[in-house]
Amino acid sequence: MDLEKIKQLIELAEEKGLVELEIRDGETHIRIVRETQSGRMEMLPVSVVPSPAPQAAASPSHPETSEKAPNPVAKEERVGLHAIKSPIVGTFYRRPAPDQPPYVEVGDIVEPGQVLCIVEAMKVMNEIPSDIRGRIVEIPVEDAQPVEYGQVLFWIEPL
Repeated sequence: MDLEKIKQLIELAEEKGLVELEIRDGETHIRIVRETQSGRMEMLPVSVVPSPAPQAAASPSHPETSEKAPNPVAKEERVGLHAIKSPIVGTFYRRPAPDQPPYVEVGDIVEPGQVLCIVEAMKVMNEIPSDIRGRIVEIPVEDAQPVEYGQVLFWIEPL
């Protein structure tokens, strides 16, 4: 995506009063976010990053041996686990309030409908429930970390 097209997107966001605009075009991912400061809307810097190419799942007979795995549970250990993914772009929170304990910890048994976390988007706190009964195996996201649509928030072992 060329610079002129990005400028047009910024102008469109300002003209329409959009708070957030996210575009995916091939391997390019653009996210424009506006934030209120001193009572007026200001445009934050635009980040343009290539979207990661989808990777094929490792077959059980050829386990992945990458040392750069971002999560402690290796790919082959996730066979049989259920992923709870973020339904929206936002900020992940493990607790209902800063002075409260986390909703769940690794090792906890969860039930369908039980709230696991909050994903805050545009000042709206969205509770993310479990859709299965199981044991929390991993929480690959840090508290107050930005998350993308479809990003895994929890790995659960079904019971």
